[in-house]
Amino acid sequence: MTPNVVLPRTGIGIDVHAFAPENDPQPLWLGGLFWEGEQGLSGHSDGDCVAHAAADALFSACGIGDLGTHFGTDRPEFAGASGVKLLGEAARIVRAAGFEIGNVAVQFVANRPKFGPRREESQRVLTAAADAPVSVTATTSDGLGFTGRGEGISAVATALVYPVSGREAASAEPGPAKGAPHG
Repeated sequence: MTPNVVLPRTGIGIDVHAFAPENDPQPLWLGGLFWEGEQGLSGHSDGDCVAHAAADALFSACGIGDLGTHFGTDRPEFAGASGVKLLGEAARIVRAAGFEIGNVAVQFVANRPKFGPRREESQRVLTAAADAPVSVTATTSDGLGFTGRGEGISAVATALVYPVSGREAASAEPGPAKGAPHG
């Protein structure tokens, strides 16, 4: 008789937001933090592509849709929502679907803001939202592409989850926005 082995599952999430136009300034929320004096990002919610990529990676790992499925632009209740709130809700949905979160790792690509001095603060905020370890790194694209030209920020995340037996999956069903764009 072979013992039952619980295998982890991995997921990938990517999110991209353009900087808001100067004639419609927005606050910059990135990695769960407000960045005073920085040009913000455009989006349906707060545009926090770090938190959004983390949430998308969790959904991907569980095979339960994506950010648009759960928080799409046709869901007015998420207009202007905090990325931290969306990540917390994503973690709740993932757990309700019968999974536990091992960790999430996010890397964002941008010329600014300078992330290093606030890395630990960001990781604490996102870890608290997901109730699981979240690490964040940052890099530039050496002047290449839209991030290199300073037009926006992109983020890619991976998540590790594992199934937990005995959890009820019914409350994790995606909302009506299946496949809808997000922001």
